[in-house]
Amino acid sequence: MSQQVALITGGATGIGKATALKLAAHGIHVVISGRRLDVGQAAVKEIAAGAKAGAKVRFIQNDVADETAVKAMILQIVAEFGRLDMAVNNAGIFNESCTIDQSDTRNFRAVLDTNVLGVYLCMKYEVTQMLAQGNGAIVNITSIAGLNGMPWTGTYAATKHAVVGLTKSSALDHATQGIRINGVAPGGTRTDIIAGHLDGSDENYNEESIAAMHPMNRLGKPEEIADAIYWLLSPESSYVTGHILNVDGGFQAK
Repeated sequence: MSQQVALITGGATGIGKATALKLAAHGIHVVISGRRLDVGQAAVKEIAAGAKAGAKVRFIQNDVADETAVKAMILQIVAEFGRLDMAVNNAGIFNESCTIDQSDTRNFRAVLDTNVLGVYLCMKYEVTQMLAQGNGAIVNITSIAGLNGMPWTGTYAATKHAVVGLTKSSALDHATQGIRINGVAPGGTRTDIIAGHLDGSDENYNEESIAAMHPMNRLGKPEEIADAIYWLLSPESSYVTGHILNVDGGFQAK
């Protein structure tokens, strides 16, 4: 898969950065995007340090909920590299742990904008480019909360269920056009998005309770999720599309 071009949204931290590190180490040109310039620049240095010779690493400051910015990002990638072979739509937020009646409508709008509208907009312009070049692979990051009901996560779970719908429906739309679209549903993973739940500040969840939800009784590592993403992007999964791959320590087997 060397000298191909990949975009990873939310690629400066957590699962996104772990995926960028893996792709770059295999010689793939990697573009990561995110809202924070300083974090993105630091991630580029780290990813580039482990990249295979010849692999380029770029950061584009971007808000995936801004359609103009997303379109410009895809055009910028194509202007430099000539194509977009892979995309990992990973950018997401989790801003509230509570029941629906206790939730804040503004918080829900924010999580919808990033987790649903952001994936939709990225897919819209990624698929447009992939159709033009005749091939491509997309992996959307959903969650165990996108496949199940989960206490105190109704708003977040709603957005991740939506990502599953976007993934499966788009996979059917483009199944004969050289574009494969799949999803990965991680279990609890040690990333920034759940960092606030691991320090005891969240009355509903803590590290022990999150680990206990999984038969393996532990949290996942970003690198373990990245391995699954890499496989779905690779030719080794050439007959796989519309699939949601659980990487969840056995959660879905219950």
